Amino acid sequence: MLRPYLIATSVIAGAATLAACATTMEPRQRSPQAAAELARYLDGKTPGKAETCLPSYRSQDMIVVDENTILYRDGSNRYWRNDLQGNCNGLGRPGTFLLTKQFGNTGTCRGEIARIVDSGSGATVGLCSFGDFVPYTGPRRP
Repeated sequence: MLRPYLIATSVIAGAATLAACATTMEPRQRSPQAAAELARYLDGKTPGKAETCLPSYRSQDMIVVDENTILYRDGSNRYWRNDLQGNCNGLGRPGTFLLTKQFGNTGTCRGEIARIVDSGSGATVGLCSFGDFVPYTGPRRP
């Protein structure tokens, strides 16, 4: 039988290991195509203060930049950028979609889980969470 202090020590050690991994993660590499796509929408725009939630009325027009970054169009001159946390494998590939659960009327918030689902099989192919929502405002873009 394991003693409670051994279990607690194991949990603390595991949490410390995960925290160390999270703080030493390499910045994600963006493909040249994804970098060009991000620049297409955000060049010339000024980032604003990050928000923890994006109201649901603003989350209808989503643009997938790559497996790590999505944009939400808000009118003709503002985009909300979200750098996803975790492994969003398959996001943006044909035959997949992003599935989230909304709780109440708060919209989509940092830390909420997003599943990437294969539309043919219904299988989850990626799992990640939302980061902060950063508004970019400026001249009109496509």
